[in-house]
Amino acid sequence: MWDPYPSSSSFFGPRSSSASEPPQSSATPSADAPIEFQFYTGADISTVQEYERNKTKFYDVDGTEKDIFTLLKDHGFNAIRLKTFVDPKAQYGYAASGCGHEAEAYADKDHIVAYAQKIKAAGMAFLLDIHYSDNWADPGKQIIPNRWRKVSSSDALADSVYAYTLDLMNALKKVNSLPAMVQVGNETTPGILIHVPNSSTDCWGNGVDKASTSINGDMGTASGKANAAKYFKAGIKAVKEVSPSTKTVLHIERIRQSNTVTWWMTEIFKNQRVPADVMGFSAYTAYGDGAPDNWKSLFQTVTSGYPDLEFIVSEYNGGDKDNHYNYDGSRKRTNEMVKGMEPTLSGAWGPALFDWKGSDLYANSKAFEEYPAR
Repeated sequence: MWDPYPSSSSFFGPRSSSASEPPQSSATPSADAPIEFQFYTGADISTVQEYERNKTKFYDVDGTEKDIFTLLKDHGFNAIRLKTFVDPKAQYGYAASGCGHEAEAYADKDHIVAYAQKIKAAGMAFLLDIHYSDNWADPGKQIIPNRWRKVSSSDALADSVYAYTLDLMNALKKVNSLPAMVQVGNETTPGILIHVPNSSTDCWGNGVDKASTSINGDMGTASGKANAAKYFKAGIKAVKEVSPSTKTVLHIERIRQSNTVTWWMTEIFKNQRVPADVMGFSAYTAYGDGAPDNWKSLFQTVTSGYPDLEFIVSEYNGGDKDNHYNYDGSRKRTNEMVKGMEPTLSGAWGPALFDWKGSDLYANSKAFEEYPAR
């Protein structure tokens, strides 16, 4: 995805679960264990932290003011997804000077740890989306973080991935807010840790150069495939060392292209033997990804070919064209199949579940018909 925001409405859950099942928690976990459910209906609310800084209030469809967690839970959501950047205040980072977010470096470790505690207190599951970049990582750019750019070997870069992930996981464990799932990379169809910025790179990370062959994880080359696998494995190793029960997720965006999915999964899981637990996809219907009904055959193929994996739609909206949604039940149909979400942001990827009224956000009653109050 080229979009600056990761998703609008998506859902995630084990492939073996029935979407008609009510969200039920697993056996009572210990205090420091992740909160888990048999099936997840989730929302990506990463930008809500910025809204809260500006005193934004949230209102349900009946006009009742609620905190974002209560509002979503009242409509059947049981999980929250948050993105994180390595150093968003670094040059070319998400919160770099002049990029509009410099007032406070959201999506860094400190903010993630603080918000993870709110997710835990709300009794919701937590999916952590690690971009392994200072800015948005997606198919158009996978920029190596500033603090790692002097590394000259793939082994050293893998060590950086491992150490960073381990530190982040330990910080979450310290406050008893471990994630149920960790995305090791975001929309890594072309690979991971591929690019470096240049003088023309913009605030969204567009306009980059490819890093040296010795370190880049470009899946278009033999060395890049090996490097990408090494970095995925390093992140997974760190997650599992801190929390063996946390599931690790790999994530690509080409749900509409079965050949790409087959190629990618064959290379990563069968050839490179990356030991992830979950395979995730982005599905933006406004960009030609088709409708939920079109994805059934893909899921049937990958679930039968990879019986030990679970599957999620990590990002989804359902818009039929730029900034438009037909309210035709496609979000519900996706929920009835398998599914993560950014409900407050609209844009070319589709409209949000909430509407701005002044400085506050109101649940769109038409949109929430697909998520009735419980």
